[in-house]
Formats: sequence, structure tokens, C-alpha cells
Amino acid sequence: MDSRYEKLARLLTGFSTRLSPGENVLIDAIGVPDDIVVAIVRAARALGAIPQVNIQHPRVNRALLLGADPAQHVLAEKVELFRMKEMQAYIALRGADNIFENSDIPAPQIRAHASALRTVIDHRVKKTKWCVLRWPSPSMAQQARMSTEAFEDFYFRVCTLDYARMIPGMAALKEALEKTDQVRITGPGTDLRFSVKGIPANPCGGEKNIPDGEVYTAPVRESVEGVVQYNAPTIYQGTGFTDVRLVFERGKIVEATANNTRRLNEILDSDEGARYVGEFALGFNPHILEPMQDILFDEKIAGSFHFTPGQCYDESPNGNNSTVHWDLVCIQRPEYGGGEIYFDGELVRKDGVFLPEPLRQLNREHLLA
Repeated sequence: MDSRYEKLARLLTGFSTRLSPGENVLIDAIGVPDDIVVAIVRAARALGAIPQVNIQHPRVNRALLLGADPAQHVLAEKVELFRMKEMQAYIALRGADNIFENSDIPAPQIRAHASALRTVIDHRVKKTKWCVLRWPSPSMAQQARMSTEAFEDFYFRVCTLDYARMIPGMAALKEALEKTDQVRITGPGTDLRFSVKGIPANPCGGEKNIPDGEVYTAPVRESVEGVVQYNAPTIYQGTGFTDVRLVFERGKIVEATANNTRRLNEILDSDEGARYVGEFALGFNPHILEPMQDILFDEKIAGSFHFTPGQCYDESPNGNNSTVHWDLVCIQRPEYGGGEIYFDGELVRKDGVFLPEPLRQLNREHLLA
């Protein structure tokens, strides 16, 4: 077995979910090789945990969604919630040969599926130790404009990063955000203002997602004013988007344009909360520099931020509820046009580089030193 699989499996079971003897862990594998599932099963058992496995295939999932009726959604919720309630931990690996596999599923079907599984996801997030990661595939290599072999090397380098190096800098950024009232973000096409007062900030260093490298909070729901121009392409609900631009008034998205403005607004009209923001985060993974239209990677890009329409996290609650959670990314390094982030009028990051001394530990040159 590939030694990289074993190293990743130990990271997922030991560091990310910290499995203990007797704990039940669900390994949810979608479109991934059997060998990595076997490696995680063995690593979980080595820690005394009890592994359960759910194998899924993207094409089969598409067929289920295309013809789904309300009865199927109700049954899926009952079955999945029963199983999830038996788990103390959850590890998901998600791969796909075709990233657009779900592009022809009607939007109402996707919304119905997401709504039906909402209780399952809520239980998983609130009641289990969980970690989610993508799996490298030729389609992901194409997105990254890399050869398959080079992308696999990149993937394992990113995913098995020594995340402990991020801890001091993340603690400093958490403290800075929690002392802040007003945030301002400027850059090409962007002048955004909002408050984060009273909302907790949360470091993410390899425990919930792999790869990782962000600290997130949320804006006070009605405080967002201004405009943001995202410069990272994105795929959401099977549709590709570029040049997404959002205009806010009293927290609400009042104007939204993109290469596919009609579909963008369909998503934002999914429910009331989809036009409000549930997350603001700063990304700083030193290995991830370019967008590849995979959000678990792109939201961690060094020198980026994401500003997320939709559902907030319980750890950073701002009262926004939605079936949507869409991490739209803007990169502020010089080659992407630069930009500034201010906390209460103090410039804390310029062109993707943190300036205050405690936060410099999150800059790329420090994390790679």
C-alpha cells in the first residue's frame, strides 16, 4: 500500500478526529480508491475505534437525484440520521472523475435533497468529531492545470502539512478578530464594510477539513455594506461561475452578477438567508496558491479571503439560516490585483501579507521555513 495513504490515514484518525477506543467512526467514501478506505479502517482500528464504511459513486448518486420524489428524500433522511446518531466521528473522502457530474440535475431537485439532509448534516457537525477532504483525480489535476502525477504529489504535500506550525499564528488572528468591531476590505472592484463585534472566531488547522489553513468568523448579519468582486472561479451545485460580483445594503445582497447571472440569482433566491452572509474567513495555507475550482482547496489559498452567502456556523453564529453555504473566494496577492484588510482602521493585511507582528507567523515564508 502507498505509504502516503497510511500517513494521511494516521493524520485523519489521530490528529483530525482524535479517535479513542470504543468510538464509532463512519468513513463516507465517494468515488475514491479502496486502498485509502482500507488504510483508514486499519488506522481507526489501531486506535481502538470501530469503523463503519459507506461507499458511494457519483454517477449512481446522480441517478438517484434525477428521479427522486419526496418519499425518497424522506426515507434518505430517516436512514442517514439513524446511522449518524450512532457515530462519534465522521470522515468523508469525496472524489469525482467528472466535476460537472451534477450539472444537469434541476435546481429544485438539488434544493429538495439539501433540505432533506439538513438534519443529518446538523447532527454530524454538532454532535460528532468530523473531517472532510477531497480525493485527487485526473479531473482535479485538469482544474489545477497540472499533470496527474504532479497533482498527486501536490495533494499529499498539502494534506500532510505540519498543521501544528499554524497554531500560534491562528491563535493571534482569533484574538485580533474577537477584539475587532469594524472590518473593511478594499481591492480591485471591492470596497466592503461590516462588523464582527461579539461573534467568535475559529481557527481551522487540520481538524475539520483537509487541506486546511483559515480562521473564520461571521459578519453581524445586517451590517454588511458595499461591494465585493471575487476573482477565483467557482463551481456550485454543478455549475461553473466566474466574475461573481455582489452588492450589499444592510446586509442583504441587492445585486448579483457573474458570467451566469441567471443561475447565480436562482441560487441566491433559494431562501431568505441565501442573500445574507454566514461566514467571513482569511485563508493562509502556504502550499495552495492558485484556484482550482474546488472549494476545500480554494478557500485556504494563501493571501485570500472568502465571504460566504448562506448558512452561518454554530461556532460563529450571526443568526443566518439557509440551505446555501457558498464559499466565494477573493485572492489579494499582487499577481491577483492586491488588496487591503483593515481591523478597526488598522491595516492588518496588504497584498496577502499579514503586517502585525503576531500575525506574521501565518505568512507563507514563516510556515514554510
